Amino acid sequence: MTNTVSLDIEPLHDVTFGAVVRGLELRSLDDATWQALRETWLEHALLIFPGQFLTRDEQDTFARRFGDLEFKATPISNMTSAGEVFSDPGDDRVKSLRGNEGWHHDSTYMPVQAKGAVFSAEIIPSHGADTGFADMRAAYEALDDAMRERLAGLSAYHSLYYSQGRVGYMPKANEDGGYNQYGLHSGEPSLRPLVKIHPDTGRPNLLIGRHAYGIVGMDPEESEKLLDELNEWACQPPRIYHHEWTVGDAIVWDNRRLMHRATPFDMTEPRRMWHTRIAGERATELGINLD
Repeated sequence: MTNTVSLDIEPLHDVTFGAVVRGLELRSLDDATWQALRETWLEHALLIFPGQFLTRDEQDTFARRFGDLEFKATPISNMTSAGEVFSDPGDDRVKSLRGNEGWHHDSTYMPVQAKGAVFSAEIIPSHGADTGFADMRAAYEALDDAMRERLAGLSAYHSLYYSQGRVGYMPKANEDGGYNQYGLHSGEPSLRPLVKIHPDTGRPNLLIGRHAYGIVGMDPEESEKLLDELNEWACQPPRIYHHEWTVGDAIVWDNRRLMHRATPFDMTEPRRMWHTRIAGERATELGINLD
């Protein structure tokens, strides 16, 4: 049966994805509206909802509409719970924030890649701190035949150790020699194809980003060069959009199709965002080298 619910949708201008959705309260969606919203999400990959002012519980409840949670609403912030602002470049929390300025898909370094995320703004600085998104489906579709043939069947490992280490943002080790930062686990790095078929749309997209390294069958320098070239080429207009935040905004994105990144801001100013990560389905998002 075709969904007859009509949503107030304004596609983003001059980009290949994304839409602003108005006239909804995400805290109180009925099932028919949710189904229409899910179809809209699969079509546009990024949905922006101004003026929602969700509580953490409301944000998590909305995120659960899309699937199980990898983790509940978590602050992405340069503030302590007591409101103190930290900005020391040597602080491990600052290193984590700065690392996120590279283009990436979430949790490709975990055994199961995330399906998506809900992100909302509570406190924002006076300028900067936009969040960028890049359309990896449109990037794949724009490749020439020779590059598509070259990438077919290739896979790369994904690791937060690699991505944070490469840019010099590894945290300090704890007393046991391990790390407390999420994603710096002791398990085997996940191996993922460079071209991934989206499990819901059936359409291919690139699966690259800062966590990817070590393409199987290539020497490290050749692999790094190819991945750097792909990342640089893919994340260009009209395939990118940077969202300028207003307090109360909420967004949801499809992490299987889109990459994203943080952008710099004056870390002497406070910023607090809330991130709820939606878990991927094991059947489609598990690393191909893992059981």
